[in-house]
Order: sequence, then structure tokens, then C-alpha cells
Amino acid sequence: MKSFVYYFLAAVAEISGCFSFWAWQRMGKSVLWLLPGTLSLLLFAWLLTLVESNIAGRAYAVYGGIYICCSLLWSWLVEGSVPDKWDISGALVCLLGAAIILLAPRS
Repeated sequence: MKSFVYYFLAAVAEISGCFSFWAWQRMGKSVLWLLPGTLSLLLFAWLLTLVESNIAGRAYAVYGGIYICCSLLWSWLVEGSVPDKWDISGALVCLLGAAIILLAPRS
């Protein structure tokens, strides 16, 4: 359960960090947006090291499913774009894949 919190926080940190670059480059925001964005991306990288996994690639694969869901939530809450049935269906497929990778019995 603790890993899920880290994954979620990492996704929020990565999305907000990347959004600051998006806002600067695509929305004409001040270059000062890059400072909190950069710090947020550093926080993202650190948070991802806290998940319970012995293999970085597996941790990143699980993170991918959570990232997709958080990205759609961001687009809804921050950008006002309500996810459609295809967004939700795709996110559920990704979460299922992430769950299989995370919860598979391994020796």
C-alpha cells in the first residue's frame, strides 16, 4: 500500500513538472514556471526510488499504468477535459496490466 502512495505522488510530481514546461512553451507562461517544474521533476525521480521493488524496470512499468490514470485525472481537474469512455477503458486496461506486474507471485 505504501508503494501505491509513492507511485501516486510521483505521478502528480511528474505531471505537474512537465505541465510547467508545457505552460511555458505552449501557453506563453513566464520562464519562471520552469523552476518549480524542475524541482517537481526531481521530486518525482526521488519518490520513484521509494517504491518496493528490487528491479527498476518493473517499478517503472507499474508506474506507467498509474501515470496514465493520473494524467487523465489531471486533464480533467486542471485542464477541464472530461475523460471519455475510451480514455477510461484504456486507463483500466493499463491499471490491470500494472496490477498483474505488481502483484504477480514471484519466487
